Amino acid sequence: DELRRRGGDGGEYGATTGRPRRMGWFDCVASKYGCRIQGTTDVAFTVLDVLGYLDEIPVCVGYEIDGEVTTEFPTTHLLEKAKPVLEVLPGWKCDIRGIKKYEDLPENCRKYIEFVEEKIGFPITMISNGPSREDIIYRK
Repeated sequence: DELRRRGGDGGEYGATTGRPRRMGWFDCVASKYGCRIQGTTDVAFTVLDVLGYLDEIPVCVGYEIDGEVTTEFPTTHLLEKAKPVLEVLPGWKCDIRGIKKYEDLPENCRKYIEFVEEKIGFPITMISNGPSREDIIYRK
């Protein structure tokens, strides 16, 4: 709710229902788990352009369960008790739509991408920075 309230919905609506999709801060723990389970080799980081209005961007880097912090995705019964542990990164406060080269992105945007990449342990090789199919930055 906070993300939607602070910056809109990023144009994300359900194809069938038309309802706004639930948005939240990036969850490195769940994403790392999903990448491992699926046999990921590369990651596409999407909807990055909608974060450009934020002063700060929280990122979930762990879960607190019964007073202990874990960076591993828990089993279902523990997940019900999990509370996100957030690390806050500085925003970049500008529109990144239309940028074609990774090195032309604002420094804080690149730091955000590299932070997430390090936490999930998989290379982010595609970055979506706009609503159009052509709004993709390819990165090696």
